[in-house]
Amino acid sequence: MQFAMTAAYHWLFVPLTLGLALVMAVMETIYVVRKDDFWKRAARFWMKIFAVNFAVGIATGIILEFEFGTNWSNYSWFVGDMFGAPLAIEGILAFFMEATFFAVMFFGWDRVSKRFHLASTWLTGIGATVSAYWILVANGWMQNPVGTTFNPDTVRSEMASAAAFWEVVTNPVAVSKFCHAVSSGWVTGGIFVVGVSAWYLLRGREKEFAVKSILIGGIVGLVGSVAVMLSGDSSGVHAAEFQPMKLAAAEGLEDGGRGAAFTIVPGIKIPKMLSILATHKVDGYVPGINDILKGYTDDDGNVVPSVAEKMSRGRAALDALAEYRAARGNDPSGAAAARARLEENVQYMGYGHLSKPEDVVPPVGVVFWAFRFMIGLGMLIALVLLLAAFFAWKDRLEGKKWLLWAAIICIPLVYICGQAGWVVAEVGRQPWTIQGLLPVNVAISSLSAGAVKTTFFVFLAVFALFLAIEIRIMIGAIRKGPEDIKD
Repeated sequence: MQFAMTAAYHWLFVPLTLGLALVMAVMETIYVVRKDDFWKRAARFWMKIFAVNFAVGIATGIILEFEFGTNWSNYSWFVGDMFGAPLAIEGILAFFMEATFFAVMFFGWDRVSKRFHLASTWLTGIGATVSAYWILVANGWMQNPVGTTFNPDTVRSEMASAAAFWEVVTNPVAVSKFCHAVSSGWVTGGIFVVGVSAWYLLRGREKEFAVKSILIGGIVGLVGSVAVMLSGDSSGVHAAEFQPMKLAAAEGLEDGGRGAAFTIVPGIKIPKMLSILATHKVDGYVPGINDILKGYTDDDGNVVPSVAEKMSRGRAALDALAEYRAARGNDPSGAAAARARLEENVQYMGYGHLSKPEDVVPPVGVVFWAFRFMIGLGMLIALVLLLAAFFAWKDRLEGKKWLLWAAIICIPLVYICGQAGWVVAEVGRQPWTIQGLLPVNVAISSLSAGAVKTTFFVFLAVFALFLAIEIRIMIGAIRKGPEDIKD
């Protein structure tokens, strides 16, 4: 709960950072190309909002990374060789890149040339995006652990070669998650700009600034919406391949089969649509919760064992590991035999820590409805972005109060949409910290409940304070509006 709260708060700031970075970079590019101070004024206003959000996001992100050591020490030990690498690269390369160019971007308007300043603005956004990539490489590996080998001598999952490192970096789950997360950030930034600009129009203020900001924000948001749909499609295919239980929970699918229907809401289904989305085949086989528990044969003819069998083989792997470590110093032949049994069953070792087969079923109701909130709100926001961009392009927003209010309402809705997406991603893979490899009950630190409760409420109070301060500063900046530019 503590880690989930920290992650949820952090994700309030990340998508707006990614989205506003693109919006202000586009506006400054237009300023440099056209030499029109209007666009400098617009870029500087959104840059001010970006700066506030960026600062608070850093604070929550640092706390989040420290919690891997405090709350998940067994996890950090077990996969530190792999998990530490992308986080270190993110900190050394991407974070310092965005921090350095942020300083030039925010303070260097009258100190560096226009083109150098423009490059700094773009590089700040690129740095934030690269930073997100390395974080999502780490998260994607937790969803689909590739490129590492279990070492029974150190009892760790390690990368054995440079080729293994690139397998981790190019993990298809990580790539699709990165595209999905970044493009959702563009949607967040786009609808935020559109909603704030709509407020100006409703107040009869800053008409030219508001209309042109709605056009840019609407276009950025629409591009993001299309990218979200495309990356969401690949995420669905990857879930079907690597995390079928997550897909089954998201669909509330108890018994699967060929030509599976997609459930819009209980009682309303689209025939065969789930098979199309999950396998890109009309009659593709999609296993349900019961199929996964009992075992099934996939589309390629591979027999997937039942969870009970995986648990049995997982316990055999754990027993073999214990025998190997006991025999390796004084019984070479016994150690070799134990290691052979371990390697035969090591892929199921995580299942050996489970108590019963039903432990692999996540909270179905939570995942099912979070998935529908994500899709439903995403489609609504995309529609508002399309209408706003169209009427801004035609300069026909006057009198469209219903649309302006809809844009404002979509600001909180886009955050709910983003949080729902992460609920699907993270709650949907429970009970696993690392899919099929390490369950939560083994990954945690040995901490007292009292210690965690205390820090939980301390963090909750601090994060709530951060959020309240950010909102107050943003509202103050928005009420003040864009400043006049004096070169």
